[in-house]
Amino acid sequence: MNKGAGLICGLMLGGTAFTAASASVADMSNAFGNTIVSHYPRGQWIRHYFEPDGRYRSEYSDGRHLEAHWTVEDGKLCLREFRPRQMLPRFCSPMVEAEVGSSWQARDPLGRTIRNELVAGRR
Repeated sequence: MNKGAGLICGLMLGGTAFTAASASVADMSNAFGNTIVSHYPRGQWIRHYFEPDGRYRSEYSDGRHLEAHWTVEDGKLCLREFRPRQMLPRFCSPMVEAEVGSSWQARDPLGRTIRNELVAGRR
């Protein structure tokens, strides 16, 4: 892993969470205080916000909001305890190495191709 690069999830859901262990916090450090934006081919987006204490929230381009808890398990970022409740009670996705300015292709929980981007600050 490059110096200064953190690991963040390769697939984004829009919300889940659970308490983060200290090792998980280190892996996710570049996401804290910044925004992960998932871009969809037809112009929709989701903004993802991760907190060191395991809280997660997201904002959708259509005005919806989602909250959850996150943790890292076996190299995957997992989300659970969605509010409002979702069809999937839990969602896990592979971690990827990323730093502010990084962009990577992934799939959402429905299998749709998205482009994720880690941007500076909270937007």
